[in-house]
Amino acid sequence: MKAIAITRAAKDGSNIDALQEITLPKPVAQGHDILVAVNAISVNPVDTKVRSGFSSDTPRVLGWDAVGTVVETGEAVTLFKPGDAVWYAGSLTRPGSNSEYQLVDERIAALKPQSVENAAAAALPLTAITAWEMLFDRLGIQENGSEGEVLLIVGAAGGVGSILTQLARRLTKVTVIGTASRPESQKWVTELGAHHVIDHSKPLTEELQRIGVKHVTHVASLTNTEEHYAQLIEALIPQGKFALIDDPVALDVRALKAKSISLHWEFMFTRSMFVTSDIIEQHNLLTRVAKLIDQGVLRTTLGEHYGTINADNLRRAHALLETGRAVGKIVLEGF
Repeated sequence: MKAIAITRAAKDGSNIDALQEITLPKPVAQGHDILVAVNAISVNPVDTKVRSGFSSDTPRVLGWDAVGTVVETGEAVTLFKPGDAVWYAGSLTRPGSNSEYQLVDERIAALKPQSVENAAAAALPLTAITAWEMLFDRLGIQENGSEGEVLLIVGAAGGVGSILTQLARRLTKVTVIGTASRPESQKWVTELGAHHVIDHSKPLTEELQRIGVKHVTHVASLTNTEEHYAQLIEALIPQGKFALIDDPVALDVRALKAKSISLHWEFMFTRSMFVTSDIIEQHNLLTRVAKLIDQGVLRTTLGEHYGTINADNLRRAHALLETGRAVGKIVLEGF
């Protein structure tokens, strides 16, 4: 089968050019695995992080978001059958979706939304899982509840922010404040349902004052946490909740003590990496998100379609993501 893999470590600060097409044996499904013929994928910041940190002599297939068709099932599979159209975000510990065929555990996959095309669906799985787990499992915001609470989403125009904004606005009663720094990204966040949009290139406490908000109850920090850390603590109420997904080099957690602020990490690969007892929850939430899309409650976060799945287009996608200026998700489709 055809695949696009990272083939060498970074040299002179980058290894984007080391994304190369290779040929691999077609895998065989066993146990809880389904074998999926990949139809569309999207590219996430995790792709660029794994690529830039690559140091092995063995090529590695990247890519996690995917939509495809089940062609074979393992003997323990009960959720799917050949011919089913599925979507998933895969596992960090296994070969990725930048290939014609991919093995994925059935418990982290679900039937794709029926109302959208493959490319539109491929934009969502990883970010939807991340956003859902952050909002409901980590921050503890209540579905159909949390009235009077205020959620500040730092980096609301990105992939995770784009679906988190929708989930918070459509499924809860919190006031949603998103940050974005450019006119086009601010417009995007407003269209996704944020009650307010503020500029994270300016002091966040001043921006909150500008819209008449003194304090927030919850923070979802999706990017540049170190840069905004002190101001986010200042903005949070006593006993507020602070969640993050990025990789700050260091955070002084002692700064949270005076206000008894709780700190929550969200890493959507935890369940698949450790095969946790509740791993099936990713199947369940993707099933729910698919239904919400088909009901018109949620919309795709597709930002740009980069054409077919090949090395050249993947290099372009990685390059754009590394600028930090992507709005929504970058999708590729077909081989």
